[in-house]
Amino acid sequence: MNKVLEEISKIGIVPVIALDDVKDAEPLAKALIDGGLPCAEVTFRTAAAEESIRIMASKFPELLVGAGTVLTTEQVDRAVNAGAKFIVSPGLNPKVVKYCVDKGIPITPGTANPSDVEQAIEMGLEVVKFFPAEAAGGLNMIKSMAAPYVNMKFMPTGGINASNVCDYLDFNKIIACGGSWMVNKAMVAAGDFAGIEKLTREAVETMLGFELKHIGINAQDENEADSVATSLNKMFGFEKKVGNSSIFAGTGFEIMKKPYLGANGHIAVQTNYINRAIYHLEKRGFAFDMDTAKYDAKGNMKAVYFKGEFGGFAIHLVQR
Repeated sequence: MNKVLEEISKIGIVPVIALDDVKDAEPLAKALIDGGLPCAEVTFRTAAAEESIRIMASKFPELLVGAGTVLTTEQVDRAVNAGAKFIVSPGLNPKVVKYCVDKGIPITPGTANPSDVEQAIEMGLEVVKFFPAEAAGGLNMIKSMAAPYVNMKFMPTGGINASNVCDYLDFNKIIACGGSWMVNKAMVAAGDFAGIEKLTREAVETMLGFELKHIGINAQDENEADSVATSLNKMFGFEKKVGNSSIFAGTGFEIMKKPYLGANGHIAVQTNYINRAIYHLEKRGFAFDMDTAKYDAKGNMKAVYFKGEFGGFAIHLVQR
């Protein structure tokens, strides 16, 4: 997959923006970055789009800026010259797609049926937009279409919001979702960029879904581990479950049979999407010890530790 699309997949949500005034471009870009979504699809439906892309791309090089609602090759040129790193269109226009493919410009054209998808495959694309997502059949339609096209990935847009974004992202053929709920047009017009930053942050946290999974306690040996687990069972009725390296008391406590990472033990935090969580947490300045990563039989990461300790505890992510 193209590197730009790979980054979009890690980001998970692409804010879809329609700007009527170029003065809003810079503060909106900053709000998105500060809120944790360093990406924007600026629709070419308005006269302010081209200059807005130029401002965002030049002022914030860390922001992955794309152009949406691109209908012609002339608009492709204008968008790319302004700094757009990817192109999105509402439908599959073979002329526009071929133009982008020939120039090596990432493009995700809109599709709504198997015929569109087959055209995209014929043109060498690996990812297509599904639009308008909810109106065109939603997640069930994507799953039905994805079945015969095993290598095609989708980026649905249209009707996606905080209440259904994770339903879409849970399907492994979807790389990201486009949405505009965190960039409400009325809020942009009112200059409420603090509110947009808040909604953006909430969108990221909804997507990642962080929750405490369990607390790990370092015991010196198996006898001590069993004693602690027995005490927790007597106190709270938490059932003991003996494993190879630890003993669980219920699901909330893991007592290690010998000291592991962390002076006192470890804290496990579960997330909806561990690879996206790593991307976003690294953007926040945290680092991971990839030597601690664990994978399932299919090669999917299921757990990894942060570098360092926090209050005497190591912390690791675990895939929900």
